[in-house]
Amino acid sequence: MTPDKPLSDRLEDDDYPAYTMGRAAEMLGTTPGFLRAIGEARLITPLRSEGGHRRYSRYQLRIAARARELVDRGTPIDAACRIVILEDQLEEAQRINAEYRHAANTATGTTGTT
Repeated sequence: MTPDKPLSDRLEDDDYPAYTMGRAAEMLGTTPGFLRAIGEARLITPLRSEGGHRRYSRYQLRIAARARELVDRGTPIDAACRIVILEDQLEEAQRINAEYRHAANTATGTTGTT
């Protein structure tokens, strides 16, 4: 955690680890054990404070909430974590493909709309 930025900028940063494990669990309506489990499944890796306590960002909480929705619907936690990871990988691949298509269309002078 870097105190280089002003507090207001850090709180606006989706990646700033602002939430303790207890607060994160409370916000998600779950337990600290759930957060530990998704960490063990490598869905999210919280940063650690100087004292070694886990700290979560808003981005990580959104990912954890997606996994919790799947678990609440009966999906085993390891499978839920894998699904969320695969969804993110697919979304990123689709974004990259769209950028490549746009670049190719720009280079050839086509609009890509048919």
